[in-house]
Amino acid sequence: MKRLTVIFCSTIALAIAGCGDAPTTNSAAKEDSATAAKTDAPAAATETPAAPPDTAAMRKAMMEYATPGEMHKMLAAADGKWDAEVSSWWAPDGPPQKSKGTSTNKMVLGGRYQETTFSGNFDGMPFEGRGTVGFDNTKKVFVSTWTDNMGTGVMVMEGPYDPATKTISFSGTMTDPTTGKECKVREIMTFIDDKHQKMEMFAAPAGMKEYKNMEIHFTRK
Repeated sequence: MKRLTVIFCSTIALAIAGCGDAPTTNSAAKEDSATAAKTDAPAAATETPAAPPDTAAMRKAMMEYATPGEMHKMLAAADGKWDAEVSSWWAPDGPPQKSKGTSTNKMVLGGRYQETTFSGNFDGMPFEGRGTVGFDNTKKVFVSTWTDNMGTGVMVMEGPYDPATKTISFSGTMTDPTTGKECKVREIMTFIDDKHQKMEMFAAPAGMKEYKNMEIHFTRK
């Protein structure tokens, strides 16, 4: 669109400049009109109507996009209640703050997404969070969102699953309240076994290199 706008404006500028260079007679105007008509005619003749959408292909693609698969089954296997042991760091060289919490996972919308409800404490204050994780059949990656009572923004991440290490490597952005800008974040979710999982969070706050700011060990109840 930007390129078309530039071309259109340039055409108008050239036309105005041409009018100022020499007087225009009626015969010259007629010749210009005839030339323009000849130039435009082939273009109109070569235009072809857009092909109608292939509704069968559209329906097939939509069904494939909407049908839960093996990755959704993997998420469903983590449904239930989990105990959480949390370690968090305000600085890369500081001591970790320890806390505990509980997490409940539940598949929703026909097994397409997993909703997580987390409750615990952080820095001596009650902590509540809500997360949603799904697998995008078209992009072939996991996608997640996270909100909690320690902020007013939404953290959005996505990443692939590695069956060799049983990990999902998420990456995305969140708001850095100290600067008001978005900062990069990473999360590694490890499916250790049916009863144990580990989440590691990495961030790069303003003026700092990336470091691990949170680690949670989950044990199924």
